[in-house]
Amino acid sequence: MKSDDVAAYLKEHPEFFEQYAEVVADVFIPHPHGGRAISISERQILTLRERGKQLESKLSEMIQFGEENDVIGEKVHRLALALIGARGAAALRHAVDFNLREDFSVPHVALKLWHPAADDGVSEATRTFAASLTHPHCGPLAMADTAAFFGEAAPLLKSYAYVALGGSGSFGLLALASEDAQRFYPEMGTLYLTRIGELISACLRRELEPA
Repeated sequence: MKSDDVAAYLKEHPEFFEQYAEVVADVFIPHPHGGRAISISERQILTLRERGKQLESKLSEMIQFGEENDVIGEKVHRLALALIGARGAAALRHAVDFNLREDFSVPHVALKLWHPAADDGVSEATRTFAASLTHPHCGPLAMADTAAFFGEAAPLLKSYAYVALGGSGSFGLLALASEDAQRFYPEMGTLYLTRIGELISACLRRELEPA
């Protein structure tokens, strides 16, 4: 019999341990961390303790992530209130720039539009890039010709995040950048960036496309 067969048999026939209790009591196995041999019951206790530590570690991680998400959620809420309270496209731009810099500590923020009511003269390459985005894009390279958005700071920037504005019919691009190479990276979560983009898009439509 193979080891897997033995393990499967014991799982399917737990009565074995009652019928052969004296065998179980006489079996000793190596300690998982070396040294003396221990009984099966003692090994089971050690296994349960290790599982308990693993669960405690996972719980601590979940609590930490929850607290971090609470902080970010509060920042997004403050941004939403600032955007709702802003009147006029200029005030909206100021609210975006101020909150992302001061509250989210993003050192470089650029919001570019190519809406009929507010055209910043954005290149066709940037418009095409924005139209291709189905979700925020993060990485170490400036896309299209967006490096020019950041002026003299451009040569120092090492990570970027891009959020298309306007949904499927994009009319703008939110570009964020940092000198920190790990601030925006390809594998990072983009849920909050998506929500921020949706908030900005909705408020811009309110000002640029009044009923």
